[in-house]
Amino acid sequence: MSTPTGPASGLPVRMPRPRQPGRHRRPEPLTAPEDAPALVLAVPGAPSSATRSLAEEVVSIARSELPGLDARIGYLDGDGESPSLSAVLAHAAEERTARFEQARAAGMDVKEPDGPVAVVVPLLAGPDSALLRQVRQAVMDSRVAAELTDVLGPHPLLAEALHVRLSEAGLARADRARLFTVATAADGIILASVGGEEAVQAAGITGMLLAARLAVPVMAAALDQEGSIASVAEQLRGSGSQQLALAPYLIGPEIDASLLEEAAREAGCSAAEALGPYPAIGKLALAKYTTALGIAPPQAQNTPAR
Repeated sequence: MSTPTGPASGLPVRMPRPRQPGRHRRPEPLTAPEDAPALVLAVPGAPSSATRSLAEEVVSIARSELPGLDARIGYLDGDGESPSLSAVLAHAAEERTARFEQARAAGMDVKEPDGPVAVVVPLLAGPDSALLRQVRQAVMDSRVAAELTDVLGPHPLLAEALHVRLSEAGLARADRARLFTVATAADGIILASVGGEEAVQAAGITGMLLAARLAVPVMAAALDQEGSIASVAEQLRGSGSQQLALAPYLIGPEIDASLLEEAAREAGCSAAEALGPYPAIGKLALAKYTTALGIAPPQAQNTPAR
């Protein structure tokens, strides 16, 4: 029999855990707002098993950062197995309309949805005007109210991802602080981008951050401009760098992998892998989404209270 202060004698009492005050308190978990627009990842190039796996991992990272997120994938060159960006946007709009109609039929007092159906995030590290035109055209073709964000870079997290890919290839120290040496470590980095001069300039910003991490010179070059890679390689060697490395400032689907191999041969150096589904890519895609909607990003929840 229970007493006014708790269970009868002999039964365990489970008390609620008090919330810790100050900087050590646990952050409240952040979830996606109810009926928030979908995050639609716009993936360049033709779908392949590797591209699909990459895109799925990126949206999986975004979902893990923001539970309840409606994240979808749309391909610029979609096919039957991998839907096009315009088809994904149209489907998202149909689903939102259907939810509204069902709620109204059930007698619920709901307002007709307004605002964007989706926030489209291009899966691009840097500005590629040709690919971005394709993304914009796909959004227009869908006839859906969608907001298009900027590309993912430049950003310090991309410099971190480049550092990791170089260290995985044995072309850079994994940890500068521990002075871990690698016999094949490069003393000059060519940061390979696509998208012309604008993309080279944007890559150069991330390149400065990478140079600070590695303490070696980093110069950006364009894979889609003839002679650009060879010219930058010559400049680096002329300034004293003897062992160069090519670091693709690319997620992966933007360009044929054979072009990277050709660029590495042209520069006479080894190359790291593209950025791929590095965790920072999913986090940056989510950051573009939350910024577009004015939502506090999940990482803000991890800042210690003062």
